[in-house]
Amino acid sequence: MIARPGSGPLRRLVVLRHAKSARPEGVADHDRPLARRGLRDAPAAGRALAEHDWLPDLALCSTAVRARQTWELASGQWGTPPPVRHDPRLYAAGVPELLDVVREAPADVETLLLVGHNPGLEDLVGTLAGDALDDALDRARVKYPTSAVAVLDWHGTTWRALAPGAALLTAMTVPRGGRK
Repeated sequence: MIARPGSGPLRRLVVLRHAKSARPEGVADHDRPLARRGLRDAPAAGRALAEHDWLPDLALCSTAVRARQTWELASGQWGTPPPVRHDPRLYAAGVPELLDVVREAPADVETLLLVGHNPGLEDLVGTLAGDALDDALDRARVKYPTSAVAVLDWHGTTWRALAPGAALLTAMTVPRGGRK
């Protein structure tokens, strides 16, 4: 059963897990760059967002190197990328911290992109999705791999109104770039 919409305009939260990262010896976790596969997959994620009309009005991105690189490569696939805010609270964040950051988004933002890390993003999607189309929620719960994109739609007058179970998970996809 699909949940009834709340009041207010349709809003969309697009949740993008960073692309595959490398694990260079002696490099702190926060400073890990993307691996070769991540360098291929991040642009594919950007193309998927454009092809499905999931482009954001604003992006919120972790300060970790791999998240920043994912954002840069994904948004590089669009004509004019939206503004981005790099927020240190998104690194290693759990659901409460992620919700705090999302709820600070300006009211005029209809589509918000969140670029971050697991397990927080997977938990956030599971917390916010009161229902889903097809098997999207089951797939998100089984595995939320690197470069995964989840799309949550909900109705609300401001982002502060976003509550657990209030959203409909309308899509779950894992874009992959081809080998070069």
